[in-house]
Amino acid sequence: MKNAIAELDGDEMTRVLWHVIKDKLLSPYINLKTEYYDLGLKNRDETDDKITYESASAIQRLGVGVKCATITSNAARVEEYKLSHLTPSPNGIIRAELDGTVFRTPILVGNLHGTVSCWKKPIIMGRHAYGDVYKNCEIRTPGAGKAELVFTGNDGKEIRKTIMEMKSAGIIQGMHNLDESIENFARCCFTYALDRNVSVWFGAKDTISKTYDGTFKEIFQRVFDTSYKTQFEKAGLTYFYTLIDDAVARVMKSEGGMLWACKNYDGDVMSDMIASACGSLAMMTSVLVSPSGAFEYEASHGTVQKHYYRYLKGEKTSTNPVALIFAWTGALAKRGELDGTNELVDFATRLETATLATIEAGEMTGDIAQIAEPQATRVLNAWEFIDAIKSRLEM
Repeated sequence: MKNAIAELDGDEMTRVLWHVIKDKLLSPYINLKTEYYDLGLKNRDETDDKITYESASAIQRLGVGVKCATITSNAARVEEYKLSHLTPSPNGIIRAELDGTVFRTPILVGNLHGTVSCWKKPIIMGRHAYGDVYKNCEIRTPGAGKAELVFTGNDGKEIRKTIMEMKSAGIIQGMHNLDESIENFARCCFTYALDRNVSVWFGAKDTISKTYDGTFKEIFQRVFDTSYKTQFEKAGLTYFYTLIDDAVARVMKSEGGMLWACKNYDGDVMSDMIASACGSLAMMTSVLVSPSGAFEYEASHGTVQKHYYRYLKGEKTSTNPVALIFAWTGALAKRGELDGTNELVDFATRLETATLATIEAGEMTGDIAQIAEPQATRVLNAWEFIDAIKSRLEM
């Protein structure tokens, strides 16, 4: 490695396996260079998320980052970890700082057969990574009253609308987005689709959210018409917009092979649906692409909390580490590509090939053994699975 990548450590079971992967599959073969940032929940709480902002800045500066799964705290986590306060989503902070788009693609293996039989090609999820519910403002109202939405411009002019004349206690939520971020989202999706030679579908709900979702629809169409339409036509690709519920129905009956662009929360939900339907949440790649040209590769799933509690009791769990491995290989390949280090790119490819070959040989973790055909020859715990990958890597 010529230059370092930003390494963002995480929580629970994924944190445990993160270091096993480094020790067994990376450090023996490459001169691993990273800038390390501990995004474990306690450290984020103790630094009041300064560490999270520093890690986002490092990704921008270095051009490449790799991130382990992290906990987003709730009331139960505050008690469990003795936190000083509810901490915000670290992914939300990083995505807002980079203003990027998250692209998630299922990892397909020949002997794993998902639950949606008509899908023949991977569906690439393009998820907007700024604003919406992840940057919201909420109020728990104590009683009856008027809820208003107010915007005060820098010129002092005010726009005021009544949300609801509330007759009793309730809840209010405010969300926002920025035209510039939506345009960046559109450009990232169209550029990535051209690179992957796939058409783009975009779904929102402008019939109900006429201003908010309607703005997404208008900006996407304008960006496509002015900057990408000719390139798409030459490549034989298409772009179309439809309502999000219609998009879901179409996707479930399609052969796949498109880039499905979604707003932030829609993309969060639908990417998990696609990953689960293809076999496992651990069988999906995830990369955040910033308009500035920075890349953050991450695990596409959570911290595997239940497995971690079993691990603390001394059990070797059958936790699938494939998404963690592919986060590392994606980051290493991008680092090698940017630095002109072909050997590093080749190593990342070999590690991915060894991982998939291990599964195709019938050796796998329990989550995917359930859908393997022919049946798995060995159901392994995470440590055994990583050792099996290491053996194939050295063949």
